[in-house]
Amino acid sequence: MKKYSLGLYEKALPDTLTWKEKLLTAKETGFDYMEISIDESDERQKRLEWTRKQRTELVALMEEIGLPIRSMCLSAHRKYPLGSEDAAVRRRSLEIMEQAIVLADDLGIRTIQLAGYDVYYEETSISTRQHFAQNLTRAAQFAADKGILLGFETMETPFMDTVEKAMEYVNLVNSPYLGVYPDVGNLTNAAKLYGTSVIEDLNKGAGHIVSLHLKETKPGEYREIPFGVGHVNFEMTIRKAVQLGVFRYVTEMWYVGQENWIADVKDAADRMKTILDQQFGNDEV
Repeated sequence: MKKYSLGLYEKALPDTLTWKEKLLTAKETGFDYMEISIDESDERQKRLEWTRKQRTELVALMEEIGLPIRSMCLSAHRKYPLGSEDAAVRRRSLEIMEQAIVLADDLGIRTIQLAGYDVYYEETSISTRQHFAQNLTRAAQFAADKGILLGFETMETPFMDTVEKAMEYVNLVNSPYLGVYPDVGNLTNAAKLYGTSVIEDLNKGAGHIVSLHLKETKPGEYREIPFGVGHVNFEMTIRKAVQLGVFRYVTEMWYVGQENWIADVKDAADRMKTILDQQFGNDEV
């Protein structure tokens, strides 16, 4: 078996592709699995209501292609945050959480990445943090029932832009089903902002890092930065992640209309596999 798995974020591909085309592209460009997106859009949230037939057809397609969907980026909580002051929004946030866990279970997804926000479009407060913590406990209980791992993404806002901040809530909830799923690009920007170390921050999540998002950033810029033109030290961060026992990685990148998008996806796989092979060794075990 392989010593690590490298996944491709769904948004690296055009929305116009079918699931078969997405899975084939991921496989042909060198990835081991895909990460599905459930974001703020109504279109992607409708996936939470897929019928049994739609779910089983997608599972069959994964088997046919030979490439699975094994993680989920759940950013729908930006619109419906767990910590909202509005009780109706909090109810919807928990509904989304439960639906996402059931969908993950049906599709064979192992890990759900949670957006590390108590609220996004509201002002954070003691109350929103309390709501967030309370609802996280319920979310971890949902996840435990299905055996699905939840992991906080380290974000671009001060609420949870470091592993250290994410670990405050991991320790508070104290569930084996809630960990940290860091974004190394966001961590690099946070370290630049605070004058701290990405490596020291990763160390604070030892034993609780479920996977790693590999994303390029520049100081103050968090999205749509091509690999190789930003300031993330992927060799250093992956080396530390390997030392901490992290075996699953996802390249986070976006299709933004570029004609050479397939070449960009292939380049991302080649770059990261080169580094991962150096750290893990080329031989399978």
